[in-house]
Amino acid sequence: MPKGKVAIVRTTPEAVLEDTRRVMQLGGYEEALEKGATTILKDNISWHMPYLSANTTPWQLEGVIRGLRGAGYDDLVAVHNNTVVTDPYKGEKLNKLTPLYERYCVPELFNFKSEDMGWIHYKPKTEMLALDKVFPDGIHIPDYFAGKNIVHLPTVKCHIYTTTTGAMKNAFGGLLNTRRHYTHTWIHETLVDLLAIQQDIHSGVFAVMDGTLAGNGPGPRTMQPVKKDVMLAGSDQVAIDAVAAKLMGFDPMSLKFIRLAHERGLGIGDPSQIEIVGDTDVAEENWHFHVGHNAASRVGHGLWFGPLGSIQKLFFHTPLVYAFIFASFFYHDYIWWPFKGRPIQHRVWRETDWGRLFAGYTIAEDAERFVPSPESGACKPHDLPDEAKTFASD
Repeated sequence: MPKGKVAIVRTTPEAVLEDTRRVMQLGGYEEALEKGATTILKDNISWHMPYLSANTTPWQLEGVIRGLRGAGYDDLVAVHNNTVVTDPYKGEKLNKLTPLYERYCVPELFNFKSEDMGWIHYKPKTEMLALDKVFPDGIHIPDYFAGKNIVHLPTVKCHIYTTTTGAMKNAFGGLLNTRRHYTHTWIHETLVDLLAIQQDIHSGVFAVMDGTLAGNGPGPRTMQPVKKDVMLAGSDQVAIDAVAAKLMGFDPMSLKFIRLAHERGLGIGDPSQIEIVGDTDVAEENWHFHVGHNAASRVGHGLWFGPLGSIQKLFFHTPLVYAFIFASFFYHDYIWWPFKGRPIQHRVWRETDWGRLFAGYTIAEDAERFVPSPESGACKPHDLPDEAKTFASD
């Protein structure tokens, strides 16, 4: 699949399902994803609260399912991850994704449940920038991912530690276990390592990024949703993140994870080398976003990147980490959400067409056309593929 191609389309709530299919076609998803292979849908739940701009939207997920099924990708499965501050079960429900998986017969698996998948030792084919140092006892990945396509479903938003977050960051939860906070000091290098691993283990990688309401401010949770009415898609995870960063007003090559990935040949991060297709005029916009700080980021920056870095192991590699986790959870769920987040979302639900779409979201009436027949076997439990042993140690 050629690198450096990103599709952008303007969309509306009335046309978003069809526009999602169109942006996928323009982005070349049938060239990127292997026909006949199981395709993992990796949604992005940055927060279990129903906070638009932070999480995969129901129209984004439904449009992608319909686009894939319409092109013959019947064997779809969702894989979810756990985080120390986000409840995946609550997140899927409150963000209105669970009914879509059920209605379109997409099985849901969890990378932290042993009955769904295990973790195997992975031998990198390329030199790692950070993961082999962060995990000296070996890098482990979910055995289920081997030999499958993956479609990432991030949103366009800022991030307190990486400035922006999108397709590359969406692999963070799926490929790393709950000790992934060990990597934060080397977060940029980690994202590049994870992209190299993805290109090794997956039969195809694609991303559909929702910018209908984009997140401005100290993301991925405490942001201001801004109506932008766009969807992006592409197989080059570096390029789609670079285009999103440029739209938000940042220089993509100044973001370390994009520059490193570009320099290592994992994708194209230089906007001058990226081919934009679709509504090309969108690419000239500058939204003038900024990141800023919240209470959690001020502490995190000091421990991961600042003068307190020398004692970070005391906090993050010992039981003291649970105090930090609890503080982050309590701050976001019991201080920021009730006093700032919920009022922001209520205003978005009242005053924007996307907010009203979310508040009253119903599954498309013709959903039955995109549900595989029982004879296809697509809704049966998914077994571990033979390819998994290729990536395991002896």
